[in-house]
Amino acid sequence: MDELNINFDLNFKDFNIDINLDQFKTFNNRHIKPPICKEIKESRVSYESAQKLAKNIDLSENTRTFCTINGNFIFGDFIEALIVDNELIIKSMTISTLSMSENNVDSLANLLNWEFVKELNLIVSDYFFSHERGALIPYIYQELDKEDKFQLAVCRTHCKLCIFQTNEGKKYVIHGSANLRSSGNIEQFMFEENKYLYDFNFDYQKKIIDIYKTINKPLNAKTLWQAVQEHTKE
Repeated sequence: MDELNINFDLNFKDFNIDINLDQFKTFNNRHIKPPICKEIKESRVSYESAQKLAKNIDLSENTRTFCTINGNFIFGDFIEALIVDNELIIKSMTISTLSMSENNVDSLANLLNWEFVKELNLIVSDYFFSHERGALIPYIYQELDKEDKFQLAVCRTHCKLCIFQTNEGKKYVIHGSANLRSSGNIEQFMFEENKYLYDFNFDYQKKIIDIYKTINKPLNAKTLWQAVQEHTKE
């Protein structure tokens, strides 16, 4: 077999590499890379920041407050601070969130254990449930499922909503982009005392809970008697 000839005769006499770099100085690039955002570390996310915002919320009847936040506190902490610092007694609270953290569970446990909240309904996404089935879901049941005050529902939801009614009859709605957990993102939400908006949201959230609940509770005496009365009327 003949040997491979690897001797190449390269001629660069007609090759021009003289490039004028000045022509690129005025080049206008329409699409550019966005600046890199600094991530807020968990250690810098403080409950005091949530308290500061909670103190500036007007709880009066028929009021509305629009908030833009920069992710320097956990949204669930704001709910706790708002209720505790204002000494609100919540007859019923329903929260719908895409995801949450262990910190959020502890915060909700505080509200139940300190008896600020008498009844708590929590709706989470099936995505969250499937990913936390062996971790945070058991912790939720452990910390919140006490004395039949709590219900957990799981469905295909992307709602970010918190509604609650006080013992005095005031009805509040918090709705926006924020999940319960910290995201480090710019978020927006609306807080308002609004009976009609509360009733509208409570109606369909209750239907979700009735269908997708995960805790099988026995009927209490009041509910059982109401069922008997309805059956008697029929």
